[in-house]
Amino acid sequence: MPIRTIDLLFEETGLSIEEIAERSKLECDRIEAIVVGRWTPSPDERQRLAAAFGVTIEDISWGHSMAPRVVRYHRFGLRDGF
Repeated sequence: MPIRTIDLLFEETGLSIEEIAERSKLECDRIEAIVVGRWTPSPDERQRLAAAFGVTIEDISWGHSMAPRVVRYHRFGLRDGF
């Protein structure tokens, strides 16, 4: 089985954040933060999410998906003459 990201698992399964929250017993806000790369999940959160999707922890890529440039833009705005 190929390694996939959390956002790809949502896309492939058609499950909603609310459904995964119910299955994993995690808050929707936390799951959303993990999906967009604002939060690195703990080992327990990784286990819960993998189980909620019916895959193993090793089947999911847990790296950050948000580029540092995007984070800076959202925090400080785009500089003039960029």
